[in-house]
Amino acid sequence: MRAIWTGTIGFGLVNIPVRLFSAIQDKDLDLDMLDVKDHSRIRFQRINEKTGKEVKWENIVKAYDYEGKYVVLSNEDFEKASPEKTKIIQIDEFVNESEIDSIFFETPYFLEPQKSGERAYTLLREALKKAGKVGLGSFVLRNKESLCILKPSQNIIVLNKIRYIQEIRNVKDLQIPAKTTIKPGELQMAIALINQLSSTFNIAKYKDNYTNTLLKLIKTKAKGRKIEAPHLRVVHSKAKDLLSQLKASLGDKKKKAS
Repeated sequence: MRAIWTGTIGFGLVNIPVRLFSAIQDKDLDLDMLDVKDHSRIRFQRINEKTGKEVKWENIVKAYDYEGKYVVLSNEDFEKASPEKTKIIQIDEFVNESEIDSIFFETPYFLEPQKSGERAYTLLREALKKAGKVGLGSFVLRNKESLCILKPSQNIIVLNKIRYIQEIRNVKDLQIPAKTTIKPGELQMAIALINQLSSTFNIAKYKDNYTNTLLKLIKTKAKGRKIEAPHLRVVHSKAKDLLSQLKASLGDKKKKAS
């Protein structure tokens, strides 16, 4: 794996040199876009709006439109804005991970210690495990400041970017029923269904079945075979059917995972 950021973890007065690696990989099928007329590939270009000519990546700079005039920014300018945060993941406090709503979680990364920081890295990892806490801090990655938590996972420290409160949209514009009468029997049966389907979380048993099925469809189509579309009928039941549906669900012992 290739490191996408190199810097240090600021843990009190202790600095732990680390490298940051992406913890996820894209498993989607690599689909190309084609012109429906002749199946020629569609390509995207970076075009100069004045000359109409394509511009190479190395000749592109970032700029901010300030009062109608562009102010061009260099990599050095971004670092000057906050030199410490471009090189340091500063832990500001320690919190319980359970206190952070899942809506705030964004992208996970692996943190690898550099040789001079292996002992301090191990100390922080074990201290987090023992305390049952996660470190909350911030750093700058790709010219953007991000909040993050540091948490132990097996023998490594995982950095998980989390969103700011301002990034979460307000739900006031959604049509959510304020008051809906739920019968005690319905609630009791719904809880019984939840308990029946409850188990210990094991992510390994869940697979991306859609991508695998899509790939099989592609191979079938490539061989010139006809593909039969499966019949799917979704029925939206009325509220008065809730109780009967719950009873039927409780009678079905099969647990479905998707």
